[in-house]
Amino acid sequence: MAGDQVHVLSALDGAKTQWYHFTAIIVAGMGFFTDAYDLFCISLVTKLIGRIYYTVPGSPRPGSLPPTVSAVVNGVAFVGTLSGQLFFGWLGDKVGRKSVYGMTLMLMILCSVASGLSFGNTPTSVMATLCFFRFWLGFGIGGDYPLSATIMSEYANKRTRGAFIAAVFAMQGFGILAGGGVAIGITALFRDLFPAPPYAADPAASTPAQADYVWRIVLMLGALPAALTFYWRMKMPETARYTALIAKNAERAAADMSKVLQVEITKEQAGDLETVITIKSHTPLPSFGLFSGEFVRRHGLHLVGTASTWLLLDIAYYSQNLFQKDIFSAIGWIPPAPTMSALDELFHIARAQILIALCGTVPGYWFTVAFIDSIGRFKIQLMGFFMMTAFMVGLAVPYDYWTGQGHQAGFVVMYALTFFFANFGPNATTFIVPAEIYPARLRATCHGISAASGKVGAIIGSFGFLYLAQSPDPAKTAHGYHPGIGVRYSLLVLAGCSLMGFLFTFLVPEPKGKSLEEMSRETEPDHC
Repeated sequence: MAGDQVHVLSALDGAKTQWYHFTAIIVAGMGFFTDAYDLFCISLVTKLIGRIYYTVPGSPRPGSLPPTVSAVVNGVAFVGTLSGQLFFGWLGDKVGRKSVYGMTLMLMILCSVASGLSFGNTPTSVMATLCFFRFWLGFGIGGDYPLSATIMSEYANKRTRGAFIAAVFAMQGFGILAGGGVAIGITALFRDLFPAPPYAADPAASTPAQADYVWRIVLMLGALPAALTFYWRMKMPETARYTALIAKNAERAAADMSKVLQVEITKEQAGDLETVITIKSHTPLPSFGLFSGEFVRRHGLHLVGTASTWLLLDIAYYSQNLFQKDIFSAIGWIPPAPTMSALDELFHIARAQILIALCGTVPGYWFTVAFIDSIGRFKIQLMGFFMMTAFMVGLAVPYDYWTGQGHQAGFVVMYALTFFFANFGPNATTFIVPAEIYPARLRATCHGISAASGKVGAIIGSFGFLYLAQSPDPAKTAHGYHPGIGVRYSLLVLAGCSLMGFLFTFLVPEPKGKSLEEMSRETEPDHC
């Protein structure tokens, strides 16, 4: 808006970094900590659930979830997340960001606990109730995406806005670490209390009855971080941009901002209502809707860009996360299932996930926080997609070499680098940019649409590539189950998705150093 900005919004853009900014990062970030914990810990415990409920007595191999059941258990939360992103994104623009912010956290708390209490007398009934509660858990998680991104973008100043939004999203990395750490801790405790022999030595005793408590405790503990921040989330005031531009209450916006950001704005500086909703030329601010020709003219290609890049990124990112355990087994990094007890297997899988997160996932998030406001969103996203493509091709083409004796460490390093460049790249930027480039009255809605497109990609990964990665190698049918062929071709397809994401990035503008009003063009008159 340059010289035409109203005082309230100018003060927000020029405000110094203050303690409240960091408080907002923690409060909003705990939602994403919980999101990552809940979405990714399920891939840890599905092996254990399979051994508890699907082991066939007398079989030479321990049980595992059938591919269809595994895909549903992993994917149903993504279906809920998609629904929540669309619904709460729309609701956040209609009634306010803060008004619905507590609802999403309460849903996550209740459904995390309920997921661990899944009941039934048969495997089918337990899986059905687990899927029911995980759908509604995903619904709450989905709402957190547009609301947290929008709230953080509307509180931040334009110089460090990218780092603040990225820091909220980076809490996902700590959630992934926490999921693995909790799984290791609970498993270690139960292994000491209820030691069990390997499956091959004694199939009946290799899965102690108490193992059924392990996966339930792991899922229920996901409610803890969300519960700890519920009070502070409910105390957050509405964002000044929503209050001034949508609710049209300049005095309240100034008062709220002065209270939390320690910026003194007098009633005279805030101006009357007409000053806030009208630029100096007295041209009314635009009021076009999402389905209008004016929106298509101004932001149509932007929405295609943010939605398509998020979709393509999540196909690759979530597919890799969900079949991590299959990759580790295929390269021999995790011992064969028959040589371990059920709790030993969960312990090894969780330890492998933590190592990947420490080496690739978490550093990638914080590299984005450090460099996004200097390098820019556009360049980081292009670089991330390009490097993901390169490393996936580098894993898939010489796959037999990487899975050969003595080369597994190189495979793990390459695999970790794909996560590093996903997070120091499109996994962060696809979350940040939609919160910066759309008008205030449509900001949460458009972010929700973009995020929901990403969850379509996650669903494709869950139901498609997860199934493919578990499919047997026809050439080795006589030798039993072998997931390697599924993993190899999955990596090639995911490399293709990353390459397409690189190309669609050119539809997305660069918001670095610009105010939200400048990016959304909210001061330009309608041309409908």
